[in-house]
Amino acid sequence: MRKEKYWYEQKELWHSSKPFLFSTDQWARAPAEVENVVNLLKIKKGASVLDLCCGVGRHSIELARHGFHVTGVDRTPDYLKEARRRAKKEGFDIQFVKDDMRHFRQVSFFDVVLNLFTSFGYFEHQEDDCRVVENVYTSLKKNGVFLVEVMGKEVLARIFQKRDWFERNGCIILEEREPIENWTYIKSRWIVLRGTTKKEFMVKIRLYSAVELIALLKNGGFKKFEVYGSLAGTPYDHTSKRLVVVARKR
Repeated sequence: MRKEKYWYEQKELWHSSKPFLFSTDQWARAPAEVENVVNLLKIKKGASVLDLCCGVGRHSIELARHGFHVTGVDRTPDYLKEARRRAKKEGFDIQFVKDDMRHFRQVSFFDVVLNLFTSFGYFEHQEDDCRVVENVYTSLKKNGVFLVEVMGKEVLARIFQKRDWFERNGCIILEEREPIENWTYIKSRWIVLRGTTKKEFMVKIRLYSAVELIALLKNGGFKKFEVYGSLAGTPYDHTSKRLVVVARKR
């Protein structure tokens, strides 16, 4: 049995980072982000939508508000607990499932699968990313759509800063970044300061360029692709802040 867990398996990391990952500002952005997704994909009322890596449910709730049948999947129990509480308070019937995206699949069940907010590329081995794509493909109905939104390798290379800090919801976060293995990964050291408490974590995420992400999706069975520089559907060019790839199942 492994003594040390991979970074994404550390409960304390997700607990300590919750105040800045899901800050008041992030919640405030969710309605516009979901509105952009709905317009970009032209999602029809009553569609079945999977919010893969749903966190505390900020997108799931907005999707339900649009009249979709929503399932949210995440591996962090505390996040799901909050997501259920918020959904119940709003009066939405959302199915929240505790599972790992490498394992979750429901055959030909969803019209749309969304993976937002750089929730892709967490794993040590790329085979796991391939498994996620295969699960999504299997879970989509015919003509279903998969949208992935991450920090593209091209974007990060352009705006890269080795050190940075910011303050959110009473937390001060210091971040030190390092591209490793020829820009295969970005390795980040997070120092989280809250009152007199200091906690430190290491985060390692696999980076994808647009071409690399399309190749991965193509190997998973997808046939048709669109690439954007934001959820609003702007071009993926030298001004882009995000990488958004839309893959369609035939």
